[in-house]
This record gives sequence, structure tokens and C-alpha cells, in this order.
Amino acid sequence: MARLMPHLEPVELKLRDVLVPTDTLIAYVYFLESGIGSIVASSPDGQEIEVGHVGWEGMSGRSVVLGVNRTPNRTFMQVAGHGFRLKSSELAVAMEESPSLRALMFRYIQAFEIQVEHSALAAGRYGVIARLARWLLMCHDRSEGNDLYLTHKFLALMLGVRRSGVTDELHKLEGLLLIKSTRSNVHIRDREGLIEVAGGCYGVPEREYKRLITDFRHGNGSAVLS
Repeated sequence: MARLMPHLEPVELKLRDVLVPTDTLIAYVYFLESGIGSIVASSPDGQEIEVGHVGWEGMSGRSVVLGVNRTPNRTFMQVAGHGFRLKSSELAVAMEESPSLRALMFRYIQAFEIQVEHSALAAGRYGVIARLARWLLMCHDRSEGNDLYLTHKFLALMLGVRRSGVTDELHKLEGLLLIKSTRSNVHIRDREGLIEVAGGCYGVPEREYKRLITDFRHGNGSAVLS
């Protein structure tokens, strides 16, 4: 933090603000303090799906950590918030100077990759209602309070299904008294119930994040990965 603080710039992040543009030089990485950034993959014929998201647990522009300064995927703010931005060049210098920072950044890359891999697992092996419960839990993990300001259109993008399909599944969760859904808000009423509905497609990335990041930060800061 001592190495990064002089270079961090506080920023307000509005809804739809682009953090990482498509196939464009990534000039800044963003560390979110609130809000949710959505990472979206797009095909040449216009198909889109969310492949991951980032909140106060992580950063945008993770490819910069690996020395790659552009990506075909786009990251934008799906829930407004605030945070800090840092020049990509400053992060590269700080990682060269600090083995413990470099180790922490690599651990975050691993944690994010596990999130993406389990999104693929959820899409291929779990039904829509379990996947919806998982994404709501992931958003809840990255939000203050129990209100998630998510539209049905965005939930459809997250899950790769039609908006009408999302509405049907939200109604099912409402019928179970797990959520209360309105046009642009999902209120979480019973988190434990959502975890039960999500089943095996929620929990492993969250456990690995704790092991890789939280426990590492609260330990001795060693650069040795385990």
C-alpha cells in the first residue's frame, strides 16, 4: 500500500462507465471500493455474455498483471460506485519492486480464474435457477446491504438466457420467499436459502479467494505461494 498510495487517484464510477475497453490499450487499472464491474465477452456476430465480475474484492484490467496491455473483453460498471484508479505503468513498476505485491496480484489472478471456471461449470451442469441464485449471491458478496440494483436485462446477460426466462426464475425465487424482485432491484430476503438453491455451483471460488487472498493478507505477506 505504501508503494501504491502516492499513485492512486480517487474516482467516482457511474453506471455504464467503461473500465476496460475492447481491444484498446489499458491505461489504468481500477480498485473498486463499492459498485460492481461486469466483464463481458463478445463474439464477432454480436453475441454477449458476462464471464465474471469484480467488486471490492479485486481489480479491473487483470491482464496488466500478466504483462498484457489489451483484451477483447470489455469491463464496465453495472452497479455504480467509487474506487481508485492507478496507471498500468505504475502497477508494473510497483510489482517489480515488491515481491509481496507481485505475489498478491498473481494470487488474485488465480482466484479470478477459478471464478470463471466455475461459471463454465455452472453453465454446463446446473439449471437456470441454480445459476441465478449463484449470481445473486456473488453480487450480494460485493454489495452493501441486501438490495441489488440489477435489471432483468442485465441478469439475462449474466446468465446467457432470454429476459423472459430470467423473470420466470425470479418469480420462482420469490415464491420460495428468498428474494423480492422489482423492475431494477432484487432484495435478498434469505441468503441461506439462496445458497441451498445454488447448490454445488456456489462456494468453491469464494473459499479459494479466502485461502489465496484473505488468509495471505492476514499472514506474514510472504512471496512464497502455497
